[in-house]
Amino acid sequence: MDTHRSMPRAGAFHAGEIAAQERAGVRMQMERIGAIALRDYMPQQHRDFFPLLPMLFVGARDDEDDVWASTLWGEPGFVQSPDPVSLRIGARLQRDDPIASVIRPGHALGCLGLQFETRRRNRVNGVVGSADAEGFTLDVWQSFGNCAKYIQTRERIDPPAQRNPVVTMGDGKLLPDAARTLIRQCDTFFIASAAGDTVDVSHRGGRPGFVQADADGVLMWPDFQGNNFFNTIGNLLVDARAGLLFIDFEQGHLLHLSGHAEVVWEGPRVEGFAGAKRMLRFITERHVFRQGVLPLRWALREPSPHLEATGRFA
Repeated sequence: MDTHRSMPRAGAFHAGEIAAQERAGVRMQMERIGAIALRDYMPQQHRDFFPLLPMLFVGARDDEDDVWASTLWGEPGFVQSPDPVSLRIGARLQRDDPIASVIRPGHALGCLGLQFETRRRNRVNGVVGSADAEGFTLDVWQSFGNCAKYIQTRERIDPPAQRNPVVTMGDGKLLPDAARTLIRQCDTFFIASAAGDTVDVSHRGGRPGFVQADADGVLMWPDFQGNNFFNTIGNLLVDARAGLLFIDFEQGHLLHLSGHAEVVWEGPRVEGFAGAKRMLRFITERHVFRQGVLPLRWALREPSPHLEATGRFA
């Protein structure tokens, strides 16, 4: 059984989230909203939502305490909710996934369900209650919905004939050119973060080119106006470790990065990027690039209308 570290909370939020809310001037209103929106169980609409999905995004710490983001997939229905405080996931992470070995009882896990066709997304965080050869069960600690801002709609398309995946890994200063190209062209990625006994995974979206990737594995991206929960930024103020997942939706590539992130609250980089409230700077320390591993393919249908007021790196 893994040991969980307690994170003191004042009401619905922990100290890092509160600090971020105070800096943004939304603390009082968010405490009222958080008391309603953040639950320790899944409402029925969330329980009905997860079985509709062919993918589930997850975040976890590995055995070295580094944070990673990843995804599982299956036919819709592979995720089920037998009761309001548990999810049964009928899939296992593949052996080359950076967090495959930690999907075991007692390990904290963050999950995000995102329906690309409708922009609906719901989050559920908890701990693995049991695991077997077919999948695992998540014991729910926290459940909440998210707004649909910055999500691009996509539709599933028929995948090409499956080829043998190519997997490469290394440190942050050895990102393959193809990996940097994927980052620079992305309009969507996922970020996992952690604080105390909770791991969380969230979506980030922008116009293609909204993420900058330097040759030395340093990434920069804007933080746009969101729901003011500040779950990710609040976590990073407590624990800077984070994991990123980039997806090539047409080629089936998955790029996992693990490293440290810092919040840039103000300055010329923030002021010069349209729509940015803050910037985040990420230093890659480890990467796993799994080319062609995802059997699902998605075609872009419609960019988020909220992107009209946002920029991109030159």
